[in-house]
Amino acid sequence: MSMTAKEIRQKYLEFFESKGHSIIQSASLIPENDSSVLFTTAGMHPLVPYLMGEKHPAGNRLVDFQKCVRTDDIEEIGDTTHHTFFEMLGNWSLGDLDAPDGIGAGYFKKESLGWSWEFLTSSQWLGLDPKRLAVSVFAGDKDAPFDEEAHQIWSDLGVDKKRIAKLSKAENWWGPIGEIGPCGPDSEIFYWGGDLDKIPNSFNDDNDLWVEIWNNVFMEYNKSKVKPACPVGRSQKSKVGEKEKYEYEKLAQKNVDTGMGLERITAVMQGLDDDYQTELWTNIISRIEELSGKKYFENKKEMRIIADHLKATTFVLADERGLVPSNTDQGYIVRRLIRRAVRYGKQLGITQEFWTKEISKVVISDYQDIYPELEKNQDFILEQLDKEEIQFSKTLEKGLKELEKGIDPFVLFTTYGFPIEMTEEIAKERGIKVDLKDFEKKMKKHQELSRTAAAGKFKGGLIDSSEETTRLHTAAHLLLAALRKVLGEDVQQKGSNITAERLRFDFSWGEKMTDGQKEKVENLINVAIQKDLPVICEEISLEEAKKNGAVGAFENKYGDRVKVYKIVDGVDIFSYEICGGPHINQTSELGKFKITKEQSSSAGVRRIKAVIG
Repeated sequence: MSMTAKEIRQKYLEFFESKGHSIIQSASLIPENDSSVLFTTAGMHPLVPYLMGEKHPAGNRLVDFQKCVRTDDIEEIGDTTHHTFFEMLGNWSLGDLDAPDGIGAGYFKKESLGWSWEFLTSSQWLGLDPKRLAVSVFAGDKDAPFDEEAHQIWSDLGVDKKRIAKLSKAENWWGPIGEIGPCGPDSEIFYWGGDLDKIPNSFNDDNDLWVEIWNNVFMEYNKSKVKPACPVGRSQKSKVGEKEKYEYEKLAQKNVDTGMGLERITAVMQGLDDDYQTELWTNIISRIEELSGKKYFENKKEMRIIADHLKATTFVLADERGLVPSNTDQGYIVRRLIRRAVRYGKQLGITQEFWTKEISKVVISDYQDIYPELEKNQDFILEQLDKEEIQFSKTLEKGLKELEKGIDPFVLFTTYGFPIEMTEEIAKERGIKVDLKDFEKKMKKHQELSRTAAAGKFKGGLIDSSEETTRLHTAAHLLLAALRKVLGEDVQQKGSNITAERLRFDFSWGEKMTDGQKEKVENLINVAIQKDLPVICEEISLEEAKKNGAVGAFENKYGDRVKVYKIVDGVDIFSYEICGGPHINQTSELGKFKITKEQSSSAGVRRIKAVIG
């Protein structure tokens, strides 16, 4: 049966709600207190504290659809299934497998796989033909054994053993997000998109007509570093070039984390082999056709790239954290997406000034009923797109002048953001030869260095939560409370990024803080630390938390019941904030708080960097 994306979202939530799951809202696209990634790349990211053992106020069974952005394969955008922005349907079991059956109990492989099969094949839900489905399980290796349990469950559900592939860790193992942390085998479900009479007897994941539609991850292991043996007189540090060693141990808390891409399952349900022909994309594509005067079926790659990049940009700019295009971190990705879209727009012959916002308006119109932040922040989104088009136009002018001087195309790209395709095109017109092999060689080295730097910069995060990270998480609550006391209660948190070494905290404020203001903030926090105030956790309704004056930085991610952390000073409340944790028990555990830097983050947003010790 054909089904719209809206119907699929609703059925998914209804199905898992009938299985005792609590519906939770999509979290921000920009991770809170997690430096391991630039964006939320999977439904599990906002739930990391609960996967690590924190108690979720909505219980141990959760379901949602989560906004996600993945930037690892931007260069691959243009085919039928890759997307920078996408929605992930997900359900979770957070341990407690021995709890009494019902909403409070967790579940594991048997229930997870059985419910996935039921949702996909039952006529009451998606009603897919079981003959078109195949699955895969972890084959086992030196770190963990073959997932015999999952294999047997699929067999008991009636899946032919020829359709149960045993695949390696590269294909059937998930996580951890960072270098270490929870991980485990997964079991993927595939749909045959070709003619039914041509379906192979056995499953081969190399055949492109088998499309992965769902993944069930079983977090039953913890990956940790093996501490090196240290003979007398030998340094504890690893030798230069010495390879890190890891071990996998069974977790005390076993979790289930599943994910099904909405864009892909919508195409499957509509009998399409091109995601961009579903209603999630057709209005956007139609607007690109109008602006360019060209047709999608003759310009698929270019229109897919434009549609994808500007949809992702619109959602990131809509985020409550007030991100803008820049030359660093998330802002750099947004800038890159906009500029690639503009470049492909030029290739299609779009000549209208400030046209990117016309695409963004369609995205906002299509999604605003589901994600109200799009309409709420529409003016900001369109303003940023206009600014970036102007900036890129200036960059192109500079690049053209440098190109005429015979400058290296690699320098043009890295210094001016001048795309190599444009360099080639213009150079050809002017009879200038471009050494593509030299460019590719330099680009490869540049990308390797960038990846290395990024790995060092973004390792850690809550998935590697440590005592230091937990202490700084609590320090962030004290900082927000102190800022509101010094600058006024209009101050709102706009984002935070925590590593074991420092706290980075963004907040709404339109001007540079004075030295006196910073000193007052520091003093308030350090007095609270010296008083050894208790940090108290409560689980109450969201309505009650708001009524009591709790601050919720990103409230749309919370369910009906929330965790509220109070830092109490006698009869007064120093800090009262909705948060998932983790936190320390007493403020004295923080030592001393010190602001190391205060600077602009974006328009109307300031950034504080701070340390404790």
